[in-house]
Amino acid sequence: MDALLDWIKSPLYLRKLSRESLPGLAHELRTRLIETVSQTGGHFSSNLGTVELTIALHYVYNTPEDRLVWDVGHQTYPHKMLTGRLDKMGSLRQLGGLSGFPRREESIYDTFGTAHSSTSISAAFGMAMAAKQTRSHRKSVAIIGDGALTAGMAFEALNNAGNADADLLVILNDNDMSISPPVGALNQYLGQLMSGRFYAEAKKFGQQVLRNAPPLFELARRIEQQTQQLIQPDTLFEKLGFTYTGPIDGHDVEALVTALQAVKAKSGPQFLHVVTQKGKGYARAEADPISYHGPGKFDPAVGLAPAGQSKQTFTQVFGQWLCDMAEKDPRLVGITPAMREGSGMVAFSQKFANRYHDVGIAEQHAVTFAAGMACEGLKPVVAIYSTFLQRAYDQLIHDVALQNLPVVFALDRAGLVGADGATHAGMFDISFSRCIPNMAVACPADENECRQLLSTAYAQNHPVTVRYPRGSGVGAVVEPTLDTLPYGKASLVRQGEGLAILAFGPLLHEALKIADGLNATVVNMRWAKPLDLDMIKRIAASHDRLVTIEDGTRLGGAGAAVLEALQDMGFNNPVQVIGFDDAFTEHGDPAKLMAQYGLNAAGIQKTITERWPDQTVSPILRRVV
Repeated sequence: MDALLDWIKSPLYLRKLSRESLPGLAHELRTRLIETVSQTGGHFSSNLGTVELTIALHYVYNTPEDRLVWDVGHQTYPHKMLTGRLDKMGSLRQLGGLSGFPRREESIYDTFGTAHSSTSISAAFGMAMAAKQTRSHRKSVAIIGDGALTAGMAFEALNNAGNADADLLVILNDNDMSISPPVGALNQYLGQLMSGRFYAEAKKFGQQVLRNAPPLFELARRIEQQTQQLIQPDTLFEKLGFTYTGPIDGHDVEALVTALQAVKAKSGPQFLHVVTQKGKGYARAEADPISYHGPGKFDPAVGLAPAGQSKQTFTQVFGQWLCDMAEKDPRLVGITPAMREGSGMVAFSQKFANRYHDVGIAEQHAVTFAAGMACEGLKPVVAIYSTFLQRAYDQLIHDVALQNLPVVFALDRAGLVGADGATHAGMFDISFSRCIPNMAVACPADENECRQLLSTAYAQNHPVTVRYPRGSGVGAVVEPTLDTLPYGKASLVRQGEGLAILAFGPLLHEALKIADGLNATVVNMRWAKPLDLDMIKRIAASHDRLVTIEDGTRLGGAGAAVLEALQDMGFNNPVQVIGFDDAFTEHGDPAKLMAQYGLNAAGIQKTITERWPDQTVSPILRRVV
């Protein structure tokens, strides 16, 4: 049994320990973390890197009265383990279990819900200003990674907070990593600050020697004050109004406690630069922090299993298409906001390095950067998760669509995402994209159609989003061609009578599982915008009941678009719109969640037959391909 860790039921217990016992606790916590995540899967390298920092924060600060805001939040497993959730870690990211991110309804220690990057400083600053207004003495701390600091929102907050007299501490967890390798001038600047560690170590050694000779020590101190600017100039953060401390070793828990106690005693905006190693304590993760960023289950003694010959994922289909289209068209450029691996762009970045652009965690910049390239005759493809395109909505409208620029948005993780939960679910992109003039929205039903619709989107002279889910589909054979499909046209897949199901995206295959029993016509709509109005008119004229299905929100989604079209054309057929209701999804196994939300075959059939109980089983009619 881990004597210390199992004894700690909350940070109150932690604060009763001696400082000398904290390194041992860090070892226990890291060991338990490896055991837990190897059994559940989840974010791994980032959590191994924040063990000592988490202990020191809860040791020094009076949490939860003092507020800790973790940026992104994928490094908060140690935080959860020290705040009364140790015995629940086996349920991590599972349906009904602990979230993989901070969640306010889960614990009073999760002071702010996070999972998207670069929000921590704004939130913690808001809390600090609220404390000032209410004359509270509580402290507010934002813990942000070097990757997250590349986003404009982080600097907006730093700019605002530096001019305010509020007790805010910003901790930069500098591990030279986000998810993808670090990029940009900021990373180079942090590297220059790191070079100041030599200066800091030399200073520390000199102080130890000279303290036994007070006159010499005082002389050295005065010389240092006069010459420090020549050796280590004011940091950018000091220019923004923060008192800068660091860089310090983020794996020396006692040094962290000392530093945190010092900055806690100060008033006003403070900035603490902490240097950590992603994957610390597990050699395989230290050597390969990218692969171990978010692994599934694995044997700690063996490490990650070699990639098997599993079905091709939509992400892989996109990555291969991108390389093939780039070979054909030298105008193609690929852009990602720090999601090279997650978006399937590793091969492209290697084969077409001069046409690959990782802009850091900066979705707004990514979209407008693409717009600028499109203005000059290039053909940008922006690879971005559906949930992260939300962060660049103004740029999508103002900089791309308003100017009708030919930018392709490859929206990975559309629909349900499983263990990452509501913060990463791509439920809203059909709704928020289809209302934008000049924008088209493609919804491929399988892997092969995904490739074809990417080619179709690329051939257009206006913006197009192509949305596809996480993981694999039905395992369709993907032909390595750059063939297109008719723009804005649907496909009749099965001819029935009475009932027609209009399917948008991968749920087409769930519809086909029940179509024979219901003798339903099934249409693969392919496009949420533009709709195939001719097909809709034809179906509405020959069927008395219509059903739409989509893996997006029903509010303003593809089904709503069909209802609008039917009304405009004067049809009054009853329509059942099936999709996600007006609520955020939970985290857990995707298949279980789809069943819970009624979006698997059984759930769709249940919804239809409850609406129309007299929908009887008819003989199978012909299926049209």
